[in-house]
Amino acid sequence: MNREIASTEPIVDGRDLAVGFDEACDVVVVGSGAGGAVMATLLAEAGKRVIVLEEGPYHRPADYQRFQPSEAVRKIFREAGMATAFGVGQTPIISMMMGRGVGGSSLVTGGVCFRIPGEVHHHWTRELGLSELGEVQLEAAYEAVEARLHVREVPETMRSASTRLFVDGARKLGIEMKPIHRNTGDDCEGNGRCNFTCPAGAKRSVDVSYLPSAIKNGARVVADALVERVLIDRGRAAGVEGHLLGREGDPRRFRIRAPVVVAACGTLHTPLLLSASGVGQKSGALGRNITLHPAARVVARFDHPVNGWDGALQSVYSDTFAPDGIKLVGVYTAVNVLAAALPGVGPALRRRVRALQNCAVFGAMIHDEGGGQVRTGMSREPMLWYEMAPRDLGRLRRSITILCEMALAAGAKEIFTPVFGFQPLKTMDEARAMERATIDARRMECMAFHPLGSARVSNDPRRGVVDQNGECFDLPGLFVADGSILPTSIGVNSQEPIMAMTTRLAWRLSERFPKLARAASPRSVHGAATLG
Repeated sequence: MNREIASTEPIVDGRDLAVGFDEACDVVVVGSGAGGAVMATLLAEAGKRVIVLEEGPYHRPADYQRFQPSEAVRKIFREAGMATAFGVGQTPIISMMMGRGVGGSSLVTGGVCFRIPGEVHHHWTRELGLSELGEVQLEAAYEAVEARLHVREVPETMRSASTRLFVDGARKLGIEMKPIHRNTGDDCEGNGRCNFTCPAGAKRSVDVSYLPSAIKNGARVVADALVERVLIDRGRAAGVEGHLLGREGDPRRFRIRAPVVVAACGTLHTPLLLSASGVGQKSGALGRNITLHPAARVVARFDHPVNGWDGALQSVYSDTFAPDGIKLVGVYTAVNVLAAALPGVGPALRRRVRALQNCAVFGAMIHDEGGGQVRTGMSREPMLWYEMAPRDLGRLRRSITILCEMALAAGAKEIFTPVFGFQPLKTMDEARAMERATIDARRMECMAFHPLGSARVSNDPRRGVVDQNGECFDLPGLFVADGSILPTSIGVNSQEPIMAMTTRLAWRLSERFPKLARAASPRSVHGAATLG
């Protein structure tokens, strides 16, 4: 084993390293997504020696910008796009869209940026006692994130014809539509495929908006590095250990010794790391209370060409139904993905696929209560179980009806709903009848993009895993900085909220670092003998 990472590259492909390594630094960050990249960058800019370990591979922007959608799914989606939340009882099986690679899920988002709604902050501060997580307390962090991401309102000129049709239908129904803000700056070409990487390089994912500054300030990033456990010495976090991926039968183990460890593996994987390290179990909250924002979309066929792929993938939303837990969001994804979701087989499916140029798409997501639980699976990937509350299931069904009504008001001739086995709808009466019908929820196509809450923050160690500084209650020196710490569902896209929360945590950690370092030194690391 080398004492140092044997590479001159700022981002190291771990699969290419001949041997493992054993290094020391100030802060080791596990994960390079919206939480990990922000934490690493801000601490490196503050003069800390930072090493980032990422389980996934590293794809250079110049390479992934050339990926076709199907190639992006294979190479940068977790489980090649097959990650799933298994429904319990009357709950649909939910497809989970998450990234895997340097940049995490920021690689596969639509770039949509929302702040956490004020009523959610109010609930956190007034009802949960999280006095440091109010709007005022996070204002500076929001502003810092938005400046670095170049967050801009999507102009009307970037709206696709698909979006314009649904906006017209919404207007006729008295539903207000608003422009979305995204992290694309002014460079968006309207290629309509943000979830599968941006061929124009306009999307400001964290691998291009944050990590270059981290590297410039001395941080090292190692891809293909699977962290197995947090090292503990005398009741404090003391580093991490794991092995490099990419070579069967050759473990090539590594160890990083550091007085501060930051777990930023995401809502589904952070609980597994903490549990494997014997951390976070006391409250009973670890791996539980997961919220997903279950979502559905409808495809509407018109009698004229729409060419919905020509324009921004997401450009408008509506919070008209936010009091009912429903957010309407414009979306038009890659045509091969849409084609795969159309109903029918054989000639019927072929006819519908050929008519995709005449189709428009719109979606909705639910501000859910949180019925998810993650457990260790049979492989490296966890098992996620999710039981949708009856209230949320009703909201999901209602959202589909609203989308159908918008499409019909805009002049759609036929609507393909996300209910398997249900015939295409042609009238508003049919749409409303479908909502009232007794339909097994497991027949509904459902997806989710924002898992949150599996290591939630609390002001009481009996009710949460980390305190308001992100530090684990039962292991000083171990911090969590990802969506897992959010205490409730937020009802909006989670990328900016995670980054803002992490920005605040990084500022606090930087201030406290001298004290944390003194508390950890001098120490030896238990478990060192397991490394060769």
